[in-house]
Amino acid sequence: MQRLLAGLLALCVLSPARCAELTAVIPAVKRSVVGIGTFERTRSPSVVFSGTGFVTGDGLSVITNAHVVPDKVDEARMEQIGIVTSDGDTVRFRPAQLVARDNEHDLAHLRLSGPPLPALKLGDSDSVAEGQGLAFTGYPLGMVLGLHAATHRATLAAITPIVMPSLNSRKLDVRQLVQLQRTSFDIFQLDGTAYPGNSGSPVYDPDSGVVWGVINAVFVKGLKETAISNPSGITYAVPVKYVKNLMQQK
Repeated sequence: MQRLLAGLLALCVLSPARCAELTAVIPAVKRSVVGIGTFERTRSPSVVFSGTGFVTGDGLSVITNAHVVPDKVDEARMEQIGIVTSDGDTVRFRPAQLVARDNEHDLAHLRLSGPPLPALKLGDSDSVAEGQGLAFTGYPLGMVLGLHAATHRATLAAITPIVMPSLNSRKLDVRQLVQLQRTSFDIFQLDGTAYPGNSGSPVYDPDSGVVWGVINAVFVKGLKETAISNPSGITYAVPVKYVKNLMQQK
C-alpha cells in the first residue's frame, strides 16, 4: 500500500493535470459501482458479498464476473442474488435476476427492477493500446472493512492470449485443457494490483470514465499462470467487447 501511494504521489507531481482529471471522474464512477452478493433473511450475516459489479446500459443492467454469481441459490430459504450498496455504514441489498452468463469469458449480466441507477458507458476495447493509462474501481476487501469502493491506477502492460500451451504437459490442468480447445481470445494485462473482491470491477479511461474492460482477479489468473509456482501480482481484465455481446443475449 505504501508503494502504491508513493507511486500515485510521484505520478501526481509529474502530471498534476492527469490526477485532477481522475479526481473528477471517480465520484461519477463510484455511483455506478456496486457489490454483488446474496441475501438470505435467516442467515447471519444476511448479506454475503462475493465480488464487484457495475451498472451500464439503461441503468438496470449490472455486469460482473460469472464466477462471482452462484450457480444456484437456496430457494427453500428464499435466498436471492442481487447487488449490495452502502450509505455510510448502512448496507443495502437490491434483488436482481441473472439474465445471461458467458462462462467462456467469465462474464454475467444481471437485471434490476425498479428505478435505474447511474450507468457507465461501454467503450471500444479494440481501440485501447498498450502503454495506455487506466483506472479501476471496486471492493478489494469486500465488506471486511465496510463497503467502501477503492480506485487504483494501472497501465495496460500487454494485450495477451488468455492461455498458452504449457512447456511441460504435467503443468496442464483440466480447465486449461478445456480453454485450449476453445477459440483463444486476448485479455488485458495490467500493472496494477487487484484482489479477489475486485472481480467484476470496471476498467476505465481515467479521463472520461468510459469502460474498456472488466477486472478478473481469479478466473483468468488461474488459466494464465497455471505453470507458475509463485503466482505474480499481475492483474488481468476481460475486454468490454465481450460485455457488449453478452448484453445482446436474452
